[in-house]
Amino acid sequence: QGKADRFADKLVPLSFLTAAGVFAVTRDLSKALSVLFVDYSCAIRLSTSIAFLAAMREASEAGAIVKGGRFLEVIGEADTFVFDKTGTLTTSSPFVSGVVPFGDYNSQEVLRLAACIEEHFPHSVAKAIVKAARDQNLRHEEQHAEVKYIVAHGIATRIHGQKAVIGSRHFIFEDEGVPCDEEQRRKIEAEEDSLICMAVDGKLVGYITICDPPRPEAAEAIAALRKLGVKNMLMLTGDSETAAKRVAEACGMDTYKAGVLPEEKGVVIDRLRKSGHTVIMVGDGVNDSPALARADASVAMDGASDLARDVADIVLTRSDLMGLVKLRALSQSLTARIRKNYMFIGGFNTALIALGLANLITPARAALLHNLSTAAVSASSAKPCMHGDRRRLTSPVPSEDKNRSEDAPAAPAASKTGGESVGKN
Repeated sequence: QGKADRFADKLVPLSFLTAAGVFAVTRDLSKALSVLFVDYSCAIRLSTSIAFLAAMREASEAGAIVKGGRFLEVIGEADTFVFDKTGTLTTSSPFVSGVVPFGDYNSQEVLRLAACIEEHFPHSVAKAIVKAARDQNLRHEEQHAEVKYIVAHGIATRIHGQKAVIGSRHFIFEDEGVPCDEEQRRKIEAEEDSLICMAVDGKLVGYITICDPPRPEAAEAIAALRKLGVKNMLMLTGDSETAAKRVAEACGMDTYKAGVLPEEKGVVIDRLRKSGHTVIMVGDGVNDSPALARADASVAMDGASDLARDVADIVLTRSDLMGLVKLRALSQSLTARIRKNYMFIGGFNTALIALGLANLITPARAALLHNLSTAAVSASSAKPCMHGDRRRLTSPVPSEDKNRSEDAPAAPAASKTGGESVGKN
């Protein structure tokens, strides 16, 4: 739209100069007026602005709030989509699949204590832990002091005077320095689900496994995006290698990177952009905000955190990844409409000028036809972009690209970002 406005501005002095040139050569005022009365710029400016407004309205009807026309344009041009895992590619309805205690603790004590700490937080994993304790009729009254939430890492508090921490493996073992013996490590590394570890007084007391299955439409949406021209699909997650690989394979990702901290997600986005890719970031959590802010355009899922919704350029209002497919198709249809408008405006107005110079129509008639054509192309631009083109949203072609881990060759997106390794904790 900005290009259209600048182009239209440049055409105005050109129209005056052309009219003056025609009069200087022919000394025929009628021919000069025929050039002056037929203007390309108003039709270009009006039709393009109206087309964008119509497309943004159509996007809202399809379940997406677009905060600016340029973001709608970018989503149709992007060659790389980067996805968060939990709550984006997965259902955001995780459940506890197991509890493994260590030391003097049993599984019920681990789950009860975890629920006691997690009950204050709205995160989907916290809700899953609290629900599991409730389902087992485990009472978890307040036993702790004030809790401290460390974004994308975990929670720290004190229980009966002892420091208690719960969260990701990185938080427990690296940030907090909790020791882990060989037997415990073997059990942890053998788990296929996501892990929430807990330590009390500097000792690992157990971990909880969380199953968060992929969204039922995720694989279909990824395949449909490929059909619409997206070349690179990358998943970034702070989760473990095993859980990341399982979801990436189920969804049809090109590449994935596990054990990623929030700030590292932003770094990956920067590398992709510097290597020439146009990047869309899709996420839902507070920890996705750095990456959402650095992408060419960003999308927040329905139910995303307030911060993610504020930072994102587009917000989906329905919990369905097919909304991305609709936006992509809508954007491409919008671009095609604008190009079609340009061709019509250029051809029709040039024909009017030629007829005027040949004295086949009067300046007044040329002006009338010009204004009628401007009204017609503007009215046409107000129609839904996807009208009659719904087939682009269905029957996606299954992806033939294979998933890759760190032992496989990197996809183009990864190889063009300085050899970014994938699937690495």
